[in-house]
Amino acid sequence: MIAAENIRDWRGHDVVDPDGHRIGTLESIYVDTVSDTPFFCTIIVGLPTRRRLVFAPLMGASVGPEYLKIHYSKDLVKDAPSIDTDGELLADQEWSVFDHYKLPFEPGARGERRLARR
Repeated sequence: MIAAENIRDWRGHDVVDPDGHRIGTLESIYVDTVSDTPFFCTIIVGLPTRRRLVFAPLMGASVGPEYLKIHYSKDLVKDAPSIDTDGELLADQEWSVFDHYKLPFEPGARGERRLARR
C-alpha cells in the first residue's frame, strides 16, 4: 500500500486504469478510520462545466512518473458514486461507495464514519 504522506504528493496528477486509460485527476485521499491507511481516492472527472468527484479504491494502486494507477477500469470508476467538487461525502452515503466496488462495509463499533478525508 502507498503511504498516506506520499500519496498526498500526487494530488493533481493523472489517475489511470490498469490499461493506462486516463480516468481523471487525483483530488483527495480518504483513509479508513479503523486502520488510518489510505483506502479511497477522489478523482475529478467530467467536462469543465460539469466536473464531479468520483470515488475509487486504492487497494492495488501503484505510482508511476506523473500518474497514479488504480486497479479498477475507467468505466467502473466513472459510474461510481460521486459528489460535487465542493461537496462532502455524507456518513449515510459511505456504504454506496463500498457497494459499488463490491467491498464489505462495516461502520465503526460505535457507528462512527468509516472514511475520513485527508
